[in-house]
Amino acid sequence: MNTKEKIVQVAEGLFAEQGFNDTSLRAITSKADVNLASVNYHFGDKKSLIRAVLNQYLEAFMPALGRALTELEQQPHHDMQAVFEAIKKPLMNLNAVRDNGASRFMLLVGRGYSDVQGHLRWFITNHYDDVLQQFIAAVHRASPDLTREQLFWRLHFVLGTCVFTMASSQALMEIAFSDFGRAADSEVIINQLIPFLAAGVSANN
Repeated sequence: MNTKEKIVQVAEGLFAEQGFNDTSLRAITSKADVNLASVNYHFGDKKSLIRAVLNQYLEAFMPALGRALTELEQQPHHDMQAVFEAIKKPLMNLNAVRDNGASRFMLLVGRGYSDVQGHLRWFITNHYDDVLQQFIAAVHRASPDLTREQLFWRLHFVLGTCVFTMASSQALMEIAFSDFGRAADSEVIINQLIPFLAAGVSANN
């Protein structure tokens, strides 16, 4: 593992555990056993490092989601559940990027919102806006009566639900096994999430 990869790996772990705001570059360099000059050389500043950590997931997730949504567009009609089903495989494939990658990705996204990292929204919009617009268009086709305001709120509720659920997935799996005697994994959790999210977004007022 080279120095750049080591910094990203250490930073990801600390960002996930402590949040972006509460993780200092000093903490990252100390744990990675590198000097600050190395971080500055490879990334320039903390914001760029944050974007690099998240982008290792985004560059795998977004193109795959775009392909799944393109396939969905070929169907003459689709419902809201089909929209969220299209997200499942690209999200699960993040487990190949990192162990428990799907959950880690959602946790980092959630950190970005809770820590008010506006530059992340700018980064995602500027680099992956075509896929975001594909997703919004797919939602509109499934529920054409939704207003822009309704769509704004419901998609943020979706994000919050996904972040909370996936970030606490390990605890949820342990509770589910204790209560129901059935083993669960990330895919089981996502299968439970999809109909819930689809019903919420497409619900009538």
